[in-house]
Amino acid sequence: MRRSARPAIAAIAATTSPVVEGSVGAGAGATLGKLHGMERAMKSGVGSAAIQMPDGLIVAALVVVNPLGDVIDPATGKVVAGVRTPDGKSFADARVIMRSGAPRANRGDNSTIGVVATNARLTKAQASYLAELTDDGYARAIWPIHTIVDGDTVFAIATGSQPGEPDLVRLGALAADVMATAVVRAATQATGLPNLPAVRDLRD
Repeated sequence: MRRSARPAIAAIAATTSPVVEGSVGAGAGATLGKLHGMERAMKSGVGSAAIQMPDGLIVAALVVVNPLGDVIDPATGKVVAGVRTPDGKSFADARVIMRSGAPRANRGDNSTIGVVATNARLTKAQASYLAELTDDGYARAIWPIHTIVDGDTVFAIATGSQPGEPDLVRLGALAADVMATAVVRAATQATGLPNLPAVRDLRD
């Protein structure tokens, strides 16, 4: 059976440089805030975040944010990016739209796909559990999330270089936090397109 050369190419291209964020790679086609259709949506992209604890534990997240809903700052509850008002200059707030009973225009092509990585030593079952806990980061930073027209997934990987038994309580809490931060960065680091602005365009 012929093996694909793509994994080898990917390994050769790997780098220790900072992750490139914004409208790159899979993020080039990412959008958000589509409750009233693409004419009032915004550009999204790729975001990342990481934390290193004093004992050497590392938890990092990388995500492509392409949801139906808005991106929310978990710290303030304010909309970071999302459905725009009819004049396109500010946010309509998906929470207000949904509670007002206004119909949505978009019914598909939505997905937020992320990965959480840690240097902890995890079994397959523990890694699966960590992915479930990391998903809480989506719920903190995207509204609405996990709708019937969203395809949302989190993968988890562990290098196993951190010795000792993993503290899944701490791992899960940190993973959800870094994922929420990565989601916000996916919105704030995006680059807009004609008729599809990014956060930085509304700030100008």
